[in-house]
Amino acid sequence: MSSFKDLRIVDNFYQTSAFFPMPTILVGTLTENGQTNLGSYSLCFPYYIAGKEYYAMILECRNSSNTAQNILRGSRVSLNFVTDERKYFREAVRLGFPGDTTAEKMKNCLFDLERGQADGERPSVVKQAYQVFECTWDSSLENAYLDKAGSLDGYEPPYRDFNGITSKFGAHFILKIDKILMKDKYYDAIINGVSAKNFPPVPVDYGYRDSTNFWCSALRKPFPEKIQAKDGDLDSVKYAAKRIDPDVTFTDEACARLTKIPRIFLKAALSQMVSIAKEENISVIDEAALEIINDKRRKEKK
Repeated sequence: MSSFKDLRIVDNFYQTSAFFPMPTILVGTLTENGQTNLGSYSLCFPYYIAGKEYYAMILECRNSSNTAQNILRGSRVSLNFVTDERKYFREAVRLGFPGDTTAEKMKNCLFDLERGQADGERPSVVKQAYQVFECTWDSSLENAYLDKAGSLDGYEPPYRDFNGITSKFGAHFILKIDKILMKDKYYDAIINGVSAKNFPPVPVDYGYRDSTNFWCSALRKPFPEKIQAKDGDLDSVKYAAKRIDPDVTFTDEACARLTKIPRIFLKAALSQMVSIAKEENISVIDEAALEIINDKRRKEKK
């Protein structure tokens, strides 16, 4: 006998048929007259995370929304991550209500706007956000640049699979990340080490559950759980290191310090080290060279 019951899957299943934790994001876009429009979204997630020429997010939304129409016209986007104050979530709910014009929703907006740091004409960013991704829609994927703004009553087929107009009422946008902006406190945390004390107050949005309420939870004190690293086989590390680049070698002592790297990430980590070693004119990576390489990685992260 199963301990679960079979729940019917319906439209907006992540809200109506599930309890699904999501981010709370204010998506900034530009109207035709250059005004910043803020729309509230939770269906916005990492998309390209490694191995591509750029990093990207994916945004899912109604194709008739102000946000979608502005992206189809102009492509530039700001993703503003707000903190968990109740007043901010209340304002996010208001900004997410469909049907209001940009002028109506932004007239008495609680959030302050400021210029971002990416080049070109772009939507402003939210000053109260703890982090902002400044992005550009990659309309070249699936020839999505052929999709045009203006159809507010739904789009007719053919539809794209993953980028642009994907259904009569839906759209997906692959957003190239141009800049990640971080407030000082959390920038320092990422660079110098995150703890429970300097973790940002990130809200969790649980979506639209009924005809009355959106649900959100504030951050409780986060707790760390140590990664149970396993020591790899030294011979395996040495074997992999010898096959990265014939012009750069690793000493046995250096390899011994790398045995905690998970095997699935070992080749990528060694390749990065070799790349930095070449930039520093290092041909033999020993323990001292590892310190130089790690120091450069830290500086590049800053």
